[in-house]
Formats: sequence, structure tokens, C-alpha cells
Amino acid sequence: MLLRTVLRGCALAVVGAFFLFPIFWVLMMSFMTNADILRSPPSLVFEPTLANYASLITGNLTSSVGALDVDYMRNLFNSFVLASGSVALSLVLAVPAAYAFARFRFRMGEDIAFTILSFKFAPPLLVLIPLLIIFREIGLADTYVGLIWVYQLITLPLVLWIVRGYFEDISEDVEAAYRLDGHSWWRTFTRIALPLARPGIASAGLLAFIFAWNNFIFALVLGSSRVQPVTVGALNFVTASGIQYGQIAAALVLSILPTLAVALYAQRFLVQGLSLGAVKG
Repeated sequence: MLLRTVLRGCALAVVGAFFLFPIFWVLMMSFMTNADILRSPPSLVFEPTLANYASLITGNLTSSVGALDVDYMRNLFNSFVLASGSVALSLVLAVPAAYAFARFRFRMGEDIAFTILSFKFAPPLLVLIPLLIIFREIGLADTYVGLIWVYQLITLPLVLWIVRGYFEDISEDVEAAYRLDGHSWWRTFTRIALPLARPGIASAGLLAFIFAWNNFIFALVLGSSRVQPVTVGALNFVTASGIQYGQIAAALVLSILPTLAVALYAQRFLVQGLSLGAVKG
């Protein structure tokens, strides 16, 4: 038994090291100069520097041919606005819809739900060009509102299907007993169903935030430098004079900190919501 425990611990340590090493190496690169990063063979012995983070915060990208202006902190702000706005809109639209799909049976209900889900798996290139033309005509191109609306193709189906599964796991008898006292469907939804589904809603919102934060293609085509998130802003570090690996690594570290903080804060809700609501036998 002791030998089995030791072997299992060693196996988990090896697997953990295998998956965590890229993150560790990116973190180390963020404190290196390009010369240290490109050294052959690679070495963990180097003189740490904060120049990469200073360049990102001040907006001055250093390269072999001079300085370039890169407002990466604005890219971080854009990512936060786009991800937060997308999740907020998805929750407002998808949570009541998920409750309706879970509690009511109506004609073509499953077809409509599956059609919404199919938006999540459709290739973005199918809709990018039509959306770009339409957005330019109605003035939504290069705006926060336009990108938040487009992000619903990613976040809304995810929230809808996770929260729907959670509502279906809640006993209808609790709501029926509450309605026997003369309360309306809406009051039952807000006073009974929503509090019971809070862990599922939290986990769906967290996953939607991560997916929206990591989106690249929609912001690249439909957004300008004024509204571009960090996923698109990272392209500025690839210049004609070379690739600034240290600054890219520092940008990656800064870009994952918000999602990591949100995930750690909502970890309890994420595990509980996914295990009780999203996984159905």
C-alpha cells in the first residue's frame, strides 16, 4: 500500500511538472533579456530584469531599431471590458432562457436549443465577412458594443446549456410548493430557482469569461487598435526587426493573471456547478 501511494505521488508529480513547466518557463522568460532567452544551450542562471514589465506598463516597446509605442495596458482594459460585458449580457439573456427550456415544453424547443448550441461550434470564418459588412453599415465596427454583441456567439450558448442542465437538476416540487401559495412564475424564478442555481450560474459565468478573454479572431477582424484585447495586442511584439520574446512572455503573464484570479476566487462554485449541473447521466 505504501509503495502504491509513493508511486502514485511520483506519477502525479511527473504529470504535473510536464504540464506546468511551460508556464514556469514563460514566467522565467518574462524576467530575461532576448540574449538570455536565445542563449544556446538554455540556462536557468541569468540576471533577472524588470525591463520587460516596465516596457508594458509605460507603453514603450524596445527593439533593436529603436522604441515603439505599444499601449498594452489599454489592451488589458479592453479585454476586461469585452469579457465582463459579454458575460453580463449572456447572463441576462441566457439564464431566463435556460429556465424556460428546462421547465416548459413547447413546439421545437429542443431544436431551438440545439441551434443556439451550434453557434458555439460553428467556425468563426463563416460569419466574419457578413458581420464585418453589416457592422460597417450600422456603425458597430471598431466598438465595444459591436464586439460584445458578437461575443455572444461564444458565451451565450455556453451559459445557456450549463445553466439549463442545472435547472433541470432542481426538483420541480420545491417550485410547485411555492407556487401553491399564489406566487407567479417570475417570482418563483427569482426567489427559488435563481438562488438554488447560483453555483451553476457562477461556474457558467466563469467559463464564459475565460472563453471571451481568450478570443482572438473576432477582435482581430472586427476591432481596431482602440478596442483590441490582449490576444490581438500581443501581435505588436512581432516586429520587422525581430521578436521581443521577453516582452511577449511578460505580456502573457499579465494576461493570465485576471483569469487566474477569477478562477481561484470562484473555484468552489466552478467545481460544484459543473458537477451538479453540467454533467448529466
